Amino acid sequence: MINYGKQYIDSSDIKAVNKVLKKNFLTQGPEVSRFEKKLKNYFGAKYCSVVSNGTAALHLVGIALNWKPGNIILTSTLSFLASSNCVLYAGAKPEFVDINATNYNIDIHQLEKKIKYFKKKSKKVVAIIATDYAGYPCDWEKLREIALKYKLKLINDNCHSLGSKYKNNKNYAAMYANVVTHSYHPVKNITTGEGGAVLSNDRDIIKKIEILRSHGVVRNPKKMFNNHGPWYYEMQQLGFNYRLSDIQCALGISQLKKIDRFVKKRKEIAKIYDNAFSNDKRFIIHKSEKNYYHSYHLYPLQIKFNLLKISKKDLFKKMYNKSIALQVHYIPIHLQPYYKKRFKLKNGTFPISEEFYRNEVSLPVYYSLKKKQIYKVIKYIKKFCN
Repeated sequence: MINYGKQYIDSSDIKAVNKVLKKNFLTQGPEVSRFEKKLKNYFGAKYCSVVSNGTAALHLVGIALNWKPGNIILTSTLSFLASSNCVLYAGAKPEFVDINATNYNIDIHQLEKKIKYFKKKSKKVVAIIATDYAGYPCDWEKLREIALKYKLKLINDNCHSLGSKYKNNKNYAAMYANVVTHSYHPVKNITTGEGGAVLSNDRDIIKKIEILRSHGVVRNPKKMFNNHGPWYYEMQQLGFNYRLSDIQCALGISQLKKIDRFVKKRKEIAKIYDNAFSNDKRFIIHKSEKNYYHSYHLYPLQIKFNLLKISKKDLFKKMYNKSIALQVHYIPIHLQPYYKKRFKLKNGTFPISEEFYRNEVSLPVYYSLKKKQIYKVIKYIKKFCN
């Protein structure tokens, strides 16, 4: 079966994990800080705290930034549920913004329009969460300008964009955003099995994350040895068990060494797809602008099903029968039953995202994908779309 995404694990990854399995610490040991240091160095952030997954990263960011009832956080409706669920976890309210039809990221003009609207209504907008959809960076310079203008915190949900560049800089995420979140799920550009991280140049935010990820527990050396004993700890706030193990961190360190190679291969695959579908009126490919370096966590192909005799559902069935498992990214969040019911959202509210969802199909793109498999995907997509 050719899946839309797949991890790549080699002998060096296995060796790194085996090495930890033979040591004393399987969790809360030295590999955690080693991985954090490697992430800081690669992504150009001053501080980093690894956590159990990308959703945990977003959840902790909302708590660390003190989101609360009455706060509004703006985000794209075309993202995974975690991008807005984290707002609900903190007791705040997510408000959605449509996407730009060209790059599929949050629409800058619609975003500022919404901020002005809420400002007139005396509603408190406190933050923006922007996702670099599929691995293509948002216009972070403009997002930063808007955040500064309206005194908002800016969060880069960077889970898709490991290895991307903006204005020829792979360190763009921490440069423009107040906080950056990562996911290391197996289909991402590097993996720790499950895992994530929060990166920032703000020391106070990361200090809060470090406490929150481990039950809210603080161990003060002075109190431990002077007033009490070596066993002493204090829970000063409600936290969570969102720690990442040494086993996972060892895998992450090994994977990070290969990230540039992984991204290069993904770009090569994307180029083959681009060449195959670019001059065919049945399809719409994503076209990169100058100074944007796409890392292709996903390869989203838009298919004009309204012009074809085949439905999206039938295409998926036929492709699956040829051992090709496609995927869709994403069902817009505002169309989910929970959000529709709770916030009285309706179909047609965000037309560009909805049209994109009707057309979008995620094609296989991962490091171990072979050329004959790529051409098999192209062959049957074109055949079934005739």
